[in-house]
Amino acid sequence: MPMSDDAATRARAHLAAAQNKLQRLIDVDPYFIDLSLRENPFGSRMGQTLEDKLAILPLVREFGFTNILFGTLDYSYPSWLEVDDDFMMYLRDHDIDRSGGFAFTDVGYAVSQHVFDPSPSMLKLQSYGVPNTLHEIYLSKDGMNIPLPRLLRDLPRSIAWLHEHIVGDGGGPPRIIINIVDGCDAFADNFDAVCEVLTMLAQQPIEGVSFEDDRGTFLPFQVGAYVAAARELLPPPRKLLVHMHSGGGFENASVLEALANGADGVWGALPKRAAIIGHASLGELIANLVRVGNGNMKRYQLAQLLPLATRLQYTDDVEALPEDLPILGKNAYRITLDFFRQKAGRFMDLPADAIGGTLGYRVCPLAADPTVLRGRLVEVTGWSPSAFGDGTMLEMIRLMRLDLREKKRIVYDEPAQLMDLYHRAGGQDGK
Repeated sequence: MPMSDDAATRARAHLAAAQNKLQRLIDVDPYFIDLSLRENPFGSRMGQTLEDKLAILPLVREFGFTNILFGTLDYSYPSWLEVDDDFMMYLRDHDIDRSGGFAFTDVGYAVSQHVFDPSPSMLKLQSYGVPNTLHEIYLSKDGMNIPLPRLLRDLPRSIAWLHEHIVGDGGGPPRIIINIVDGCDAFADNFDAVCEVLTMLAQQPIEGVSFEDDRGTFLPFQVGAYVAAARELLPPPRKLLVHMHSGGGFENASVLEALANGADGVWGALPKRAAIIGHASLGELIANLVRVGNGNMKRYQLAQLLPLATRLQYTDDVEALPEDLPILGKNAYRITLDFFRQKAGRFMDLPADAIGGTLGYRVCPLAADPTVLRGRLVEVTGWSPSAFGDGTMLEMIRLMRLDLREKKRIVYDEPAQLMDLYHRAGGQDGK
């Protein structure tokens, strides 16, 4: 039965809506704040020393990040200094460039109409000479730690204090981003309070607002709806940023949905490691924006994306990235079947060399074809591809199938086992 004209029109409308979102991702010039000095070590098994942080800062600057979080000025135990404190004091005492630097702070307390007590974190921000801040609040019913009437009183006073006492980049005003830590929860269960706070913030001298999915449990379409709602209440030029954790595996889809629905940017670290099991890292997001053809990503040193993410991960954990991690993992571009090869110029593909990686081959007994076997043999031996004829490759496939039928489970990807299989198939050593 032929499709009706009305059905065809409706079908095309769905594709047009997707194309509009894609075009937004192609055009967006995202506002990034890199957290490689804080997000990664927070969830790592080792953490970072002062020396580690001093080595990492120039690397992320050289990669192309201009906004960098130097650390969190701890709210719970402010007198117990952390490496973050040592790092910011070191930058100050050695007159190291702090432009574009941010630190997390919390809200002060308006004692009376004429008396305001800045929080310890705000005083540290001033003392350390950090020019900008992510200033944190909570708005969900479960998380709100300051009653709404008091927050509506204290938050503007905090913003005013920061403008009066913090010297921003180049001697200008500080850039203040209000971060709603439990933002997704607040949109879900306390929306009226969110509306009231965002309406107030739209009139404040701030850079913008950020919100998090701090457990990574909200679905991408929910995040997109929350961004669209926030955008109605907080119009440009104020920025709207998001930060997504990896609780349910939605994180990268959620940041893309956020950007497609009007968010200006994202904050996160370059590698995947985060406060819990991972987050929507800037490394993954940059790679995905390269995938869709976003030309603004050319300002970053894309050839260093994979090597740098790998290096930073090892610094924090003294352990490599998980091999099967999408985009950044060792196996992300080791194909098991030639059909899976990502090709330059093909819609939505991202070849490994676009982000500093190398195409590789991984032998799996059920999947391997002649191209994969030949590619892995070249990796292992360094011989020319012409040394490995099609007949030998096909015999290797036959032998792998036979081995499994005979209950022999062999890791052919390992060099010694691969060469044994090659010789069993009649292969000869040579270049």
